[in-house]
Amino acid sequence: MGDRMTTVTSPSNLEYIRDVADIDLQEYKGVENIAFYQVQTNLGSGLSMESERSLRIHICTDRNGVNFLLEFLHHLVESKESYRNVTNLLFHCIEWHPEEIRLLCSYLGSGSNVKQVGFQKNLFNTKSAVTLVPFSEMLQRNNSMKAVVFNDCRVGATGATLLASALANNRCVEEFQVWEDSIGSKGSEELSKMIEVNYMLKLLIILDNSCIAAAPLISAVLARNRRVEVHIWGQNRGARGSTDSCKIVEFLPVTGNMRIYNNINSTGLQRVACALAWNTTVTTLDMTGVPLKSMWTKELRGVLDRNKSLKAIKLTRCCLRDKAVVYIAAGLFKNKYLESLSLDGNRFSGVGLEHLLCPLSTFSPLQTQANSTLKVLRFGGERTNVGRYGVAAILQMLETNQSLIQLAICDDASLRSNDVIKIFTSLERNATLRILSLRGCKGVEGEAVLQTIMNTLQVNPWIEEIDLHATPLHIAGKTDQIYEKLGQNGSLPLPNDMLDLPQSAPACCRVFLCGQESAGKSTLCSSMNQCLNTMKLVHVDVIRTPKTPAEQVAFTAENKMSSIFDGSTKLTMCNLGGHEGSFALHDFMSVVHSDPSFFMIVSSLVGKPSTKYPKSIDEIEWELVYWLRFLISNYRRKVSNSFQPCVTIVFTHYDKVSHLPEGLQPIAAVVHRLREDFHSHAEIYPTVFAVDSRSLVSVSKLTHHLRKTTKTVIRQVPQVYEVCNDLIKILDDWRLKNNKTVIRWAEFCEICQLNIPALRLRSRRDNVEKVDTRRRAVAKSLHTLGEIVFFEELGLLVMNCEWFCRDVLSQLATLKSIKIENSGGFVHKEDVVKILQEKLRNQMSRSNWRTGASLQASDIINILLELELCYEQDPGNPHTLLLLPGILEENKEGTEKWQLTVPECRFVGRRLECEDVHMLLTSDFFPRLQVRLRNKIMCLGEQGAVYNLEKNLIYTEVSGVHVKVELGMKFGSFIDVLACSGKNVTDVVRLLHKLVIPTILNLSPSMTFKESILRPDCVKYLIPQRFRATQQLPLKKIKQVLLSLPAESIYDYQHTWSAVESNKRLLLRPGSDHARDLLSDDDFHEVLHRRYYDLQYLATELAVTPDNLQQPETIHEADVVDPSILGIARGVEMVLQRLKIIEQGIRDLKEEIASLRYYEYHLVTELHRKMDYVMNYSVQLEERKVPQMFYLVSLNNRSKKLVTRILPGMQSLRVHMLCEFRREMHVVEDQVGCDLIQVDNQAVQCLLPYMSKFMKLLTFALKIGAHFIVGMGEMIPDLSREVVHLLNSSAMYGAATSAASLGALGAAAMYGRARNNNSSDMGEDMKAARQWLVDFLRGQGILTGMDIAQRFGLWRVRHRDDGHIAWICRKHMAARGDEVFELPL
Repeated sequence: MGDRMTTVTSPSNLEYIRDVADIDLQEYKGVENIAFYQVQTNLGSGLSMESERSLRIHICTDRNGVNFLLEFLHHLVESKESYRNVTNLLFHCIEWHPEEIRLLCSYLGSGSNVKQVGFQKNLFNTKSAVTLVPFSEMLQRNNSMKAVVFNDCRVGATGATLLASALANNRCVEEFQVWEDSIGSKGSEELSKMIEVNYMLKLLIILDNSCIAAAPLISAVLARNRRVEVHIWGQNRGARGSTDSCKIVEFLPVTGNMRIYNNINSTGLQRVACALAWNTTVTTLDMTGVPLKSMWTKELRGVLDRNKSLKAIKLTRCCLRDKAVVYIAAGLFKNKYLESLSLDGNRFSGVGLEHLLCPLSTFSPLQTQANSTLKVLRFGGERTNVGRYGVAAILQMLETNQSLIQLAICDDASLRSNDVIKIFTSLERNATLRILSLRGCKGVEGEAVLQTIMNTLQVNPWIEEIDLHATPLHIAGKTDQIYEKLGQNGSLPLPNDMLDLPQSAPACCRVFLCGQESAGKSTLCSSMNQCLNTMKLVHVDVIRTPKTPAEQVAFTAENKMSSIFDGSTKLTMCNLGGHEGSFALHDFMSVVHSDPSFFMIVSSLVGKPSTKYPKSIDEIEWELVYWLRFLISNYRRKVSNSFQPCVTIVFTHYDKVSHLPEGLQPIAAVVHRLREDFHSHAEIYPTVFAVDSRSLVSVSKLTHHLRKTTKTVIRQVPQVYEVCNDLIKILDDWRLKNNKTVIRWAEFCEICQLNIPALRLRSRRDNVEKVDTRRRAVAKSLHTLGEIVFFEELGLLVMNCEWFCRDVLSQLATLKSIKIENSGGFVHKEDVVKILQEKLRNQMSRSNWRTGASLQASDIINILLELELCYEQDPGNPHTLLLLPGILEENKEGTEKWQLTVPECRFVGRRLECEDVHMLLTSDFFPRLQVRLRNKIMCLGEQGAVYNLEKNLIYTEVSGVHVKVELGMKFGSFIDVLACSGKNVTDVVRLLHKLVIPTILNLSPSMTFKESILRPDCVKYLIPQRFRATQQLPLKKIKQVLLSLPAESIYDYQHTWSAVESNKRLLLRPGSDHARDLLSDDDFHEVLHRRYYDLQYLATELAVTPDNLQQPETIHEADVVDPSILGIARGVEMVLQRLKIIEQGIRDLKEEIASLRYYEYHLVTELHRKMDYVMNYSVQLEERKVPQMFYLVSLNNRSKKLVTRILPGMQSLRVHMLCEFRREMHVVEDQVGCDLIQVDNQAVQCLLPYMSKFMKLLTFALKIGAHFIVGMGEMIPDLSREVVHLLNSSAMYGAATSAASLGALGAAAMYGRARNNNSSDMGEDMKAARQWLVDFLRGQGILTGMDIAQRFGLWRVRHRDDGHIAWICRKHMAARGDEVFELPL
């Protein structure tokens, strides 16, 4: 503004007016700028136009005493309207008097449009305070003025006070400047008070003779967050006593930069620092070159604690020492907003640097980085001595920092070449630093430094810039290749197929030693290690000895894992077993991998190591069976059925029983029997090893067997990525070096980047997602191999699975001491986290920051949540309650009663049992079921749902149904689901099949469960599990029994239950229940529909059309249900309505059964007709010299089994014949039969069509309940499999037919081909089979009818009504003699 007020000499050609009266108002109407100049008396007063809009006025007092200034001010006031365009007034060297000031204030009063007023070298009389009072009063009221400038006017502290008081109330002035003046401390304080209340001021410029005015002013601006551009200047004395102007403070609110240059005393600096604490306008604080004391940095610490807007601080060359840097470091601990800090050119040492880098580093895996926002850090200088402590701090920061992007160490002379090498080596694992400057550092020299830098750039593509100017390496011209490599790291690499990784056989195998406590597994493992060590193998013992007594109790000799390298193959010895109460996740994580695995079942031959009494054979067999079932159940989770676990049985403590006379023969017999029993599930080595675990000689053969078997196993398993084999050795070495058992995903990526070229980012522009995909694929492969446990969602990798299970998860068992909430066994999450954190801290008490596992209590909880071994009551709430089923205890109060008191309750029970007896439910199954079922119920959003847990028990109430889910007895293989509700059975069963049963089946998809019905009275009275074994009925069996019954018997069929006794005390009496009450409507209709399907198929085969069937009679409603007197007496509308629904359902069901019965009757009639036709085919040609119907049985283990499939080479067969009495065929008891030594190809060719028709017709007869062949049922162990094979109709029959054969006493008949085949083909089949039978009987010496009667108990007769010939038994001849007459034999 001052520049705009400057005037020039008036042009000579313009008119110079000396009298105010001569002024033409029209001529000066457009004037905008008026400048007043005090001139000498001899020049005279006057005015002239400098330009079109500028007026220049010369002021002096003439000889007549006329004051031209006073006259012109009068003129301005009087002609104010004519000068409304005036916006700028400048007064130069004017000496003011009160009257003149009054006139000026009158002109600048209301109605004035003046925006800027400037006073240059003005004199406001000796009593300046009195002179400036009117101006300050006017300024206070003015609402148009924007700028006020006082330049060398000597207003002093008094004038500054008056102006400050005016500006405090003014709301239009935006610029205020005071140049070349001395307002003093008092004036600056008053101006600072004005700034505190004036929010309209935009520019403040102060040039004071003293520097004392700067601190109050800038402090006020900062404290009140005023967006005022501030420029404060002061006087600086030169070398020869001269004074020069120098800037003290500069603040630009547009950029947020504040620069303090110098000449502020320490008190003022502290005042400025205090004002910065809550400031929000300053983003950059630059105090370069300002000498600072430690007291100021103490105030700066408070600024860093509180300020949220400060982004950069420059304290270059501020003479800071260690104490000052310590204060700055303390502020960095709490600061979350500062991004750049420059401390170069100071005088602190390595101790101060150590404190400075502390908040940027981590010293423990359980610690988080205190300051994660600082991005740029500069330090160094010729006077900075980094030293040994400083180098260690730099290395620690570079290895652990996750936020710093730019680091500059400038002009340092204390760093040596070895220190620089260490710095660049640590950068190999730093993925965040982008720019590194070592400008002017003397230690950057030598080939070793150059090679280290190149190696670092080879594995770290994230470094974008390295500044080595003015270093010895740069001066020597050796930095070109460094910059070339930096350019390559920033270029686009060649495309690389991320999925094309070569594969090879795995180079590792896990050896599991399974056995109970005190079986000698640890001693055996140690002895085998020593045997392998004698072969000069590399041995790695990964054993951690706990320090605290609490851990010593839980950490036994069982809890360790050792790894041995047999050449390039790694053998990992893992112990399974131990305490029965071990956490469930141990079983889940130990054998879930499909890696090369070899299992040793280790069993002690003595009961306890301290005794000499051997175990009984039953104990040994029970132990072996349990571990075999355990291994098979776990192995099937992840491994396909094509691979079987390799198992070797080892008996320890042989030295204590070697003197027994019977030796190991009984045990060998047991093992042989188990091999035959489990041959389809596990590959059990035939040789049993009996060893003394302490003797190397004794275990040498076992060790040799171990090496050979593991090599065989490795060749059989699928191939893996080659890089996995490389990583196995690398991870093992890394684990030994760092002693870490759990790492984060970033650490695994770091290992891949440093050691595996195929998994390395080659450039900053490389496809990070593809490289990450490849790394994840390799991590999953290592997870499959069992080398790590990879939790992809959590970003955690467990390097030692056994340590994780034993030393971490086993600690969850100790959480039982936590107070359990009354609501379902919940515990506070904070309590769980606190206890787990303490235990993790105890485990790492002997380790430094590098060796502790990067595992936190929250990580364990997240793992349990992911594996469905615990759940949160309120997910997302940090104060939520947790439920861990693994720490639940059994209810000591005994079995509780049902809490439902609704009358007419329905009790439903289902048992799900493993169909494969070689498998069991492991200890982790039910805890995961408890969590998954709860999550499923909560997802349904059921209002008022109840869910309570106990150990091995779930109690829930959903949709009015009370459900209890109980785990079977110890090492059982079944789960009981009990339900109680006022709803009908169908609704309850539907709920179970919608909610509970699918959850159980999905939890273990590799296992097949069979469903059984529990006796309702057992559910009603909650009979204990041990008594329910005889009170269950397989669901398939009851359906098949109903299918085998005639139609009229299905509805009224009852199943009879036996009594339940305990210690000769009767718990439940014998009873019976209708099948319709045990089954749901869905199951019952399924039986009827299956019967309809079978009848329809049979009708198609027998060529029976629906037109031939009679329509079923309608059963009247009154004949079905008679309402009870009790129901009528109640008179409740709900009961009557329910009776109507039940009545309608029973009527529909009986109508369906009635139609089924009529349909069945006509089909049976047609079947008999066709059978009679077949049996009497070509009766005129052959007078039935031999019986027509025969069948074959096999003789194995003194039992007869019906032959359903004829194959060449079959032996030990016997031919039998049926009694052929019309519609009452049956097996003849005590029939001798004829032995068939061997079946040849000719016999197969003749009998195969006959056998096919025989089985087909037999199945039809069984399906419709046509009981022709009495006595054949026990010879049909699994008819369904053969029928499906013959008829090729698995959808029709399935496995359901097997039980039907058990209840059927069937009939066998052969009736030719289907209706689309001609009768000539049927005749040929019958003729071939009959001819084979005649030839066979002749070969056996059976030539006459008497021989047939002796061998088969059949006599030849003729029916009296139609004359057909048949061979019947003696019983039918006696009972039906009036219908037949005997023919000569």
